Amino acid sequence: MQFNIIDWVIISLYLVISLLIGLWYKKRSESNITDFFLSGRNLPWYVAGISMVATTFAADTPLAVTELVAKNGISGNWLWWNMLIGGMLTVFFFARLWRRANVLTELELIEVRYGGKGASFLRSFKSIYLGLFMNSIVIAWVNLAMMSIISVFFGISKEYLILTIAGLMFITMIYSAMSGLWGVAITDIVQFIIAISGCIVLAIFVLNSDKIGGIDGLKEKVPNWSMNFFPNIRNNSIGNIASSLTISIWTFVAFIGVQWWASWYPGAEPGGGGYISQRMMSCKDEKHSIYATLFFQIAHYCLRPWPWIIVGLASLVLYPDLSDTDKKLGFIFAMRDYLPAGLKGLLFVAFLAAYMSTISTQMNWGASVLVNDFIKRFKFFNKENQESNQDKRLVKYARFSTLFIMVVSLFITTQIETISGVWSFVIECGAGLGSVLILRWFWWRINIWSEITATIFPFFAYYFSKYIIKADYPFSFFITVGLTTVAWILVTILTKPESKDTLKKFYLLVMPYGNWKPIQKELSLEQDSNYGQVFKLIVCWLSSIIFVYSILFLTGKLIFKEWNEALMYFIITILSGIVMKIFIDKTKILN
Repeated sequence: MQFNIIDWVIISLYLVISLLIGLWYKKRSESNITDFFLSGRNLPWYVAGISMVATTFAADTPLAVTELVAKNGISGNWLWWNMLIGGMLTVFFFARLWRRANVLTELELIEVRYGGKGASFLRSFKSIYLGLFMNSIVIAWVNLAMMSIISVFFGISKEYLILTIAGLMFITMIYSAMSGLWGVAITDIVQFIIAISGCIVLAIFVLNSDKIGGIDGLKEKVPNWSMNFFPNIRNNSIGNIASSLTISIWTFVAFIGVQWWASWYPGAEPGGGGYISQRMMSCKDEKHSIYATLFFQIAHYCLRPWPWIIVGLASLVLYPDLSDTDKKLGFIFAMRDYLPAGLKGLLFVAFLAAYMSTISTQMNWGASVLVNDFIKRFKFFNKENQESNQDKRLVKYARFSTLFIMVVSLFITTQIETISGVWSFVIECGAGLGSVLILRWFWWRINIWSEITATIFPFFAYYFSKYIIKADYPFSFFITVGLTTVAWILVTILTKPESKDTLKKFYLLVMPYGNWKPIQKELSLEQDSNYGQVFKLIVCWLSSIIFVYSILFLTGKLIFKEWNEALMYFIITILSGIVMKIFIDKTKILN
């Protein structure tokens, strides 16, 4: 792909702007690690919300959606559309609770909710497992996607690809380490605007090409199965699953009925977690936390996907001979073949922006876990800082941890060819944990052994389902969820609950909903005070799911000029939006 001087100017200008933002916000991050990792808990909802959207818009995301659509049609997107259900649960049930908890990281909550050596062990273990190991794998995955993009753009060898990625990671690390979350969040806004604008421009150029001929031409030329918003149930009967060209009904059931609540996966943890909880905890107050997360869900599912889907459908017409492993490259080939000079540079910057926003967040979040949940808790650190400024030294450790994560991630990137299998492994080996991450807020009887069991047992259940009875997904997933759920429930029943003192402190801090009757009784509080609030939140949750899915499908039907169905989704959007707004106003916000 040939770039001219205009393209290179656009790319260089973007990189300079990213570094300048880091320098501008450097002083805001130097006082203490709360400023560095949570922006002093002072982010407005729109900054936090856009930052969430930008982070989930990684370099591989348009390619992944293009591949899903090229293989399975529009309905293939239920692989990630199902996550809205859990995302909206986070909006109404957990955003306010995370903000009330007043913790620096999600792992700090472990020793707030539980007590004893088990809690200390789990917090330390997860700080390394999640903050370094899993985090580095996520970054390596994003690096591989960016390497494939650079390879198509410039046709360079693997050795030079590694050097290029190392340079991009170093630039990202510099502004992340200098500015902390403030710089990361503000840079995210710039990066998201560039990334989504570039994708919209590409979709317009591809649609208007002679080979496509607009929306009408696209609908005429793509296979009928590719236009389905939902799986074709008639072609997915029990005896004919494998013959379907779209996702099977059983896979759809796994996505909609189970995966969103049962499985732990980075960036979409049931009950909130990772950088999502980090953004919620960084908001000004509960209200900003709720609206930031609500904005994220709407933008994530309704604003972003349609340009990618259009390019994915067009790739079926433009590049019909691509193999299954290369279908994701249809997006890049469309950039190469249908964009004029200047806009090629803009689209490459869009990928850079998507890549750097994800990498910067992963580095900042990973460093927060390593510093707050591992380094800070050791005696050597406390002894070393008895007569020094501990806050500023912690910021130095945070910056060093950011660099360390970069180095480890880069090493992992050089050692792997593909980790698509790892992602399947991650989803299935987290199957069953999600229910505990949700219920620990709502049921006083959940204890540290419940969470430890739900964290470890899926590995054994996964081995049993895959290698003993040799089940395939989604049936292996159902088995893993079932066995893990039975295991942690039995462990919960057979072990003692957390101490009353621990539970009372947690309850008074967070004021959770659900079954806390024994603790409310200990505190002489009204035992049924939360049930009316829970009902209102459930109505908010259900109406918001309908609201966002309706906007998503309404947008698609308008794009494809299917007016009658568009009108139906418009009416549903209005009605569900009214219900959601009424019940949001009825819910209690403490601050």
